[in-house]
Amino acid sequence: MKSESKLTTFITQAKDYDRWYEQPKGAAVFTSEVKAFKKVLPFLPEPWLEIGVGSGRFAQALGIKVGLDPSVELLKMAKSRGIITVLGRAEKHIFPVESFGTAFLITTLCFLDNPRIALQEIHSILKPGGKIAMGFVPASSPWGIFYQQKKQSGHPFYKFANFYSYGELHTVLEQTGFALDSVVSTLFQKPVDPVIIETPVLGYDRNAGFLVLVANRLQRPLKGK
Repeated sequence: MKSESKLTTFITQAKDYDRWYEQPKGAAVFTSEVKAFKKVLPFLPEPWLEIGVGSGRFAQALGIKVGLDPSVELLKMAKSRGIITVLGRAEKHIFPVESFGTAFLITTLCFLDNPRIALQEIHSILKPGGKIAMGFVPASSPWGIFYQQKKQSGHPFYKFANFYSYGELHTVLEQTGFALDSVVSTLFQKPVDPVIIETPVLGYDRNAGFLVLVANRLQRPLKGK
């Protein structure tokens, strides 16, 4: 029931979700996050897929051609931005085995019903030597705390979100057959009124409100995990 309620929200309020990125605050955050991803793009094998493509803003900005999402309304927006859209959930087997070089999850993991199953599925659709590129808000960062407060107050979108720490994601990546390769940090300004476009920093910084994690697909999951 929770999953269906969440999907209904992202369908009925799709335009509101997308419109946030057109405000000065949203535009600055978006541009800062895109710049962080552009740090790693040259090292990511193609073809690329974005899981949880939403309205396609990130895919369009980063040159990702294919996007998966369960919201029909958001996919309409993504298609209008030139993205090849596929309706479906990250946890379901949609694509052929070993069909993509890199899978992107950009602020998507926190909304997944079962991140572990989703990562296992991603592992199966990546080619040998493939990578996963994940953008997320760390739970203990000022931004993570800010969004969790929104969750507690019943925010229409963030009430469905679950936030994770850097360490938690590092662990679950290992458990699902990935080895962490690189990290990029950004969003050091306070979340109350950000209007500055930031320059990303290589490496993990605990004060960052947004991290890009790149991990390599191992041939098979680590034993004993």
